[in-house]
Amino acid sequence: MTTLHILNAAAAQSTQLQSCLRFLSAEDAILLCGEAVQALRAQSLAAQQLLACEQTYALYALEEDVLARGIDATAMPVTLVDYPAFVALTLTYTRVNSWT
Repeated sequence: MTTLHILNAAAAQSTQLQSCLRFLSAEDAILLCGEAVQALRAQSLAAQQLLACEQTYALYALEEDVLARGIDATAMPVTLVDYPAFVALTLTYTRVNSWT
């Protein structure tokens, strides 16, 4: 079973990312939205954790949130998505886990 993990809190103020990475399985995906897109900032600890993860996973981020925060995500292997694509992702994966 594949899981879409949705994170919405900044890694600096939450343990969502660390918890998610512990449960991440091959072929899962992570979708960053809200303050969680801060993890895409180059050289951040969260970005390093995402890059160091040994699992094969897809990384997505809500484009509107990335742009609103002025983040240059080009250094990260991330696919930016809009709201319709966000909804489509929830239908693509067997399970959806929203980390709160």
